Amino acid sequence: MGDLEHARLLLILVDHEIEALDVMAKSFRVSPEIFGFHAQQAVEKSLKAWLSLKGVSYPKTHDLRGLLRLLESSGAKLIDEVRSLQWLTPYAVHFRYEGAVYLPEHLDRETLVMSVRKVAEYVGSLVRDANGTHG
Repeated sequence: MGDLEHARLLLILVDHEIEALDVMAKSFRVSPEIFGFHAQQAVEKSLKAWLSLKGVSYPKTHDLRGLLRLLESSGAKLIDEVRSLQWLTPYAVHFRYEGAVYLPEHLDRETLVMSVRKVAEYVGSLVRDANGTHG
């Protein structure tokens, strides 16, 4: 599988995560931990799609900071939303393997979804540009 094809497949998974976030953002019956996990997964897969597009190998990791370091090392221009979502890293590991991690009580779920979506859309635009298509 080529790097561009792998990036496209990861972005399909990102779309699924964002669809789930859209539903969960409207229901506080869904725990903050589950919501945070899916937000983290969407960002992680977006960053891995970006790395794949750039032809950069990445380890099996959930560490958003580490993935960002790889992107920076590759010369990628990071948008503000990418950096601002690094705090989601614990939702992939701590929540699943070490117990509860809590989103700040004041967190606006809709705003978080918009930030996650902006990252995904940015990476999607890079993939479309690499494919020679626009829009």
